[in-house]
Parts: sequence; structure tokens; C-alpha cells
Amino acid sequence: MNISGVVVRTRPESLNDVAGRLNKMPGVALHATSGDGRMVITVEDTPEGRRVSETILSVETMDGVLSTSLAYHYCDDDLNKKEGMS
Repeated sequence: MNISGVVVRTRPESLNDVAGRLNKMPGVALHATSGDGRMVITVEDTPEGRRVSETILSVETMDGVLSTSLAYHYCDDDLNKKEGMS
């Protein structure tokens, strides 16, 4: 499991456009937005093999995004083993 919490900053007039594109990205979940252009998202590795770092880079370079700030990161490669899964 690899998950990160990220604050995304846009111009207020770009918020809805960027939010719509984020909602379509695999591994991304949009949790909150504010009127001043801030959004809170979580990013996870995808079953197709796209890593969190690749997705965050795609968000950072997306038209309308001014900045991203990593707020939280959790990684546990042994999670399935600990729970008795294969």
C-alpha cells in the first residue's frame, strides 16, 4: 500500500476545471475544495502499475495547477503478508 495526501493549489477560476480532471485520474480521490483554489486529494498506486510519484508529477504539471504540497505519505509493502494474504 502506498498512499499520499496532497494539497493542490489553483487559481479560483480554474478550480472546477482542475477538479474535473483530477476526478478522472486513476488512483486520485478528491476530498475537499475551497473557494480560494485549494484542493485536498489522496493519491494511491494503481493496479495498472502507475506509482504515486508519477501521478503527483502529472498533477504538478497539469494546466491550471499552481503548486502541490505533500501533506502525508504512508507506505507498507508488507501489508498483505501481515494480514495473511498472498
